[in-house]
Amino acid sequence: MKLVRMKPGHGDLLLAEGDPELEEEEAELIRAFREQLDQGMWAAVPTIESGGKREAQMVRDFAEVPRDAERVIFFPPAAGG
Repeated sequence: MKLVRMKPGHGDLLLAEGDPELEEEEAELIRAFREQLDQGMWAAVPTIESGGKREAQMVRDFAEVPRDAERVIFFPPAAGG
C-alpha cells in the first residue's frame, strides 16, 4: 500500500509505503495517515477507473481503508465557499 499526497502542479508525493499485514509497516502507515489528517488533508481510496472516469471512496480512519487497497490519496479540501 502506498500513501500519496497530491501536490497540484508538482505531481504526487510518496508519504509512506508498506504492507498493512506486517505489524511494523502497518504502524508506519497509520502514523503517516493520521499525520495527514491532522494537517487538514482529506483521504480517498481509488475504487474504479473505467472509460477514463475515476472514482474513489472517502475515508476518515485507517480502519476504513480496504486491506487490499493499492493506495490512499491525500488532498487539501477545496478552497472557496
